[in-house]
Amino acid sequence: MADQRRTERLDQPREPRGVKLPRFDPEAFGRWSEGIARGMGTANFIVYMTVVIALWFGWNTLAPADLRFDPYTFTFLTLVLSLQASYAAPLILLAQNRQTDRDRVALEEDRRRATMQKADTEYLAREVAALRIALGEVATRDFLRSELARLAEELDAAAQRRQKRELRQPERPVGRGEGRSGGGEPPLDEPRDDLDGDYARDGRRPDS
Repeated sequence: MADQRRTERLDQPREPRGVKLPRFDPEAFGRWSEGIARGMGTANFIVYMTVVIALWFGWNTLAPADLRFDPYTFTFLTLVLSLQASYAAPLILLAQNRQTDRDRVALEEDRRRATMQKADTEYLAREVAALRIALGEVATRDFLRSELARLAEELDAAAQRRQKRELRQPERPVGRGEGRSGGGEPPLDEPRDDLDGDYARDGRRPDS
């Protein structure tokens, strides 16, 4: 007994005790149960089962007595149908549980996608609002057209006012000391050449 206690160590896991059941793949068994449940839920299964039961009844009723394997009261048929129902119910429940798990996963995925879409929609709404605010401060085509039209009107009004002032002012006579441009230029000190024709000032003749 002491030796057995010495061999048991706390830092090592203890071997499991009891009967070891055979292991199987739950996923493969689940797919198999879903296939059976899907097949039992079709019209073909009902038709085939009805045909088998009718043949069972007919054979055990109309066949010779020595060939009947399940005479009246059909005890063996009742046992077979009870066995079928006892296995069909858990298989159907297993298939339903697997379908419920898949629906739960799909629902969580849909909820996650809905949350992401909501976040994206809110982000896009904020971006659109920011763009609208920014565009409100930008000069648009209509604004530029209105400003250009107003500037053209102001230029036309200024040109008309200047034209009216020029019409109201009388023309001044050009003095002796003013040039051809009408300005008040002082006379030049140097003698002018032959082009201006001022020969009286420099005392020369045109042919000299």
